[in-house]
Amino acid sequence: MARVVDGDGFAVSLWAATAPAGPELPALEGAIEADVAIVGAGFSGLSTALHLAEAAPGLAIALLEAEEPGFGASGRNNGQVIPTLTRPDPDDLVARLGPERGERFVALVRDSAAFTFALIRRLAIACDAVQAGWIQPAHSPERFERVSRRRFEQWARRGAEVELLEPKRLAERLGSAAWCGGWAARTGGHLNPLAFARGLARAVVARGIRLFARSPVTGLERQGGRWRLETPRGRVEARRVLLATAAYSGPATGALARSFVPFRPWMLASEPLGDNVRRTVVPGGEAVSDTRADLRFLRWTADGRLVSGGALALPLAERARLERRVGAVLGEAFPPLRGLRFDFAWSGAIALTPDRHPHLLRLGPELYAWIGCNGRGVALAIALGPHLAALLAGEDERALPLPLEAPAPVPLSGLAAALGRLALPYYRWLDSRP
Repeated sequence: MARVVDGDGFAVSLWAATAPAGPELPALEGAIEADVAIVGAGFSGLSTALHLAEAAPGLAIALLEAEEPGFGASGRNNGQVIPTLTRPDPDDLVARLGPERGERFVALVRDSAAFTFALIRRLAIACDAVQAGWIQPAHSPERFERVSRRRFEQWARRGAEVELLEPKRLAERLGSAAWCGGWAARTGGHLNPLAFARGLARAVVARGIRLFARSPVTGLERQGGRWRLETPRGRVEARRVLLATAAYSGPATGALARSFVPFRPWMLASEPLGDNVRRTVVPGGEAVSDTRADLRFLRWTADGRLVSGGALALPLAERARLERRVGAVLGEAFPPLRGLRFDFAWSGAIALTPDRHPHLLRLGPELYAWIGCNGRGVALAIALGPHLAALLAGEDERALPLPLEAPAPVPLSGLAAALGRLALPYYRWLDSRP
């Protein structure tokens, strides 16, 4: 396939080129009332709306999306379904949240991938879902001993379906000896994330939820015990509101938009590769993302493409530079991939929290949000949906797996994002150390 680039100079995503069409959706016109308004039709908003409609069918729910379902990070990511967080381990979560709530949240994360794949099966969503597992290789012997073994042991103590992979066994699983052992979660896997988001949108509409596309929220204010949400051509008045916009939060979201550091990774999808390559490179079809600070990740697609990606310190000629870098990295680890060509490249923003923990926020009376997937949002956002739905249905806050917190603004978050990109060479130097 020829290289695909859109009119703005960014390549369109493989997911947009291959996902089934989403539902035909109207933009909001005029004024409506709802018991609950949800802003953002990504995984968080869609899962919350779906589970709220199923648990409380009498509630009037309005779901507002600025573009189309899955337009943001939910439809642009690598599609890995991972039942862990990026940095905090189970013991860290328990230390922060306390024994009872901490273990409940650990269990939610542990079961998040299994929950996601079960939901896909229940709703019969066609999204190329493959539950072949997820592997995290260690890039040095020290990381294997200090990170892989610790994570394996902590998750194993909590009943997770995990395995420790000594270097020889890992090399067999990956088809490469470029890493130094690792660990795996058997319930993980991968999917086409945009197809999944569109399938969830169809399920939401089928349950009677009013889902509006091309309806960005331009104003949000409290009036007479209710919230008024303004869009370019309409208005919603609702008792409770969830802002499920994360890195795509605009000025109307107030403190939410200042409570994270935006980060923009790139994804690359290769040309279709032959079965001879697929039999030697990650032949079991697992999703893979390693322990480097400058993360290396890859997974196969249904049509034999390898999807990988990365980030760059300077936003100059990003696609060409990233293709050279990722191609060299993959070719070094997997000789059959030398000379790999890429048909697709795309980018999207994710919201990083400074402590890399998820946070459930109270932004005002009956106004909520959550942030902090930190690159692990597919499984986590879906699994949080039923709990966010319970909050919006008025259930006891003490039953939530995360406490409600006030937002903590990140000073100069835009500058922090730029400094984070410029720190990439330092992270690569750290990764190169024994």
